[in-house]
Amino acid sequence: MPLCLRVFVSKKMLQAFLLRGLSFGRFVRFNFQKLLSIQISNLTFATNKNTSLDMALQAGIVGLPNVGKSTLFNAVSSSAKAQASNYRFCTIEPNTGLVNVPDPRLNKLEELVKPQRVVPTQIEIVDIAGLVRGASKGEGLGNKFLANIREVDAIIHVIRCFEDDNILRDEGPINPVGDKEIIETELQLKDIESVEKKMQRTEKMLKQGDAKMKAEYEVLKACREHLDKGKNILSLGLSKEDKLAIADIFLLTDKPILYVANVDEASMHTGNKYSDALTEAVKNEGNEVIVMTNAIEAQIAEFDNDDDKQMFMEEYKMVEPALDRLIHSTYKLLNLSTYFTAGVQEVRAWTIQHGWKAPQAASVIHTDFEKGFIKAEVIAYNDFVALGSEAACRENGKLRIEGKEYLVQDGDVMHFRFNV
Repeated sequence: MPLCLRVFVSKKMLQAFLLRGLSFGRFVRFNFQKLLSIQISNLTFATNKNTSLDMALQAGIVGLPNVGKSTLFNAVSSSAKAQASNYRFCTIEPNTGLVNVPDPRLNKLEELVKPQRVVPTQIEIVDIAGLVRGASKGEGLGNKFLANIREVDAIIHVIRCFEDDNILRDEGPINPVGDKEIIETELQLKDIESVEKKMQRTEKMLKQGDAKMKAEYEVLKACREHLDKGKNILSLGLSKEDKLAIADIFLLTDKPILYVANVDEASMHTGNKYSDALTEAVKNEGNEVIVMTNAIEAQIAEFDNDDDKQMFMEEYKMVEPALDRLIHSTYKLLNLSTYFTAGVQEVRAWTIQHGWKAPQAASVIHTDFEKGFIKAEVIAYNDFVALGSEAACRENGKLRIEGKEYLVQDGDVMHFRFNV
């Protein structure tokens, strides 16, 4: 359940405080099992003791103007529609939408359990206005847009890989690799500015002989040198401990990236020379490129009737919308996993961070589940499907009882035993 905020506090700032264990102003120590009251100067926000501390992870759609960002957002989001217009700064305030994560496993569980309702898991997608060359210096409302990027956890970079004289383009001939580098350079320049400012602050503290500050300064220096080479911070491979040194400056190039090559209709299945060039340019970065036609995907998303949608896709020889691949890839990019609860009242998918233990996974349902966690009843998804029911799994020894140290696996069907 969401935080009940009484003051505007950046999600990223709060995460940094939690990560670093810092004390700012009159910060009160966190106790997640009781009423939280965090005070900065005379400003307070609180969460009810019976709620979970929910910080929904976000993926931000970025790119140059008129590359198809808002068209893509319209396609993936059922909760918000961005005005898709042929204008440089059509999207100024970021649009945010909750996107259902397609999961055929949920459909199979519905078929077996026959519940009263089915609830898919969701991720949050943010449509951020088009960046332009010089954004790091404030060009094209650049500072505002970069601040929006700073707030997301991962980046979906949409790149134009189609020709159309009717759609404005300030950068000359179509050049996906050049477009990628423009955005990358602007983010790197902003990061250099952030790193240099912190280095200046840290240098003053070094005079006091603080060993911790010396180690922090070395990390900042390594970041500065890496950025000077035109490389993103994510590729520097900082350790968890080293990342503490930059946690409070929220570097833009320390975010995972997924590229969308927005191609013309004729290239939707095969790609074209532009998408091929982009794929070649990023092959050593370890980043995925998804080739799709955003306008077609937006049309598919408009259909309310499944039969009509299927007929439309068959016309374009599509087995599934490319959006499904994009959403799954974004889910993976955010390092998320899914477990299920399955009962006659509800079959539901729950989102957790990959690597969470059973009590943490239970907390997304309710904090009391984590507080009073006793055991978890776990059935592997494949076993549930093979045997057809929870009762059959229990009879055949496929229902396991797991404790607090159990690492939840993607697809686990779970029930929790707890006492408060």
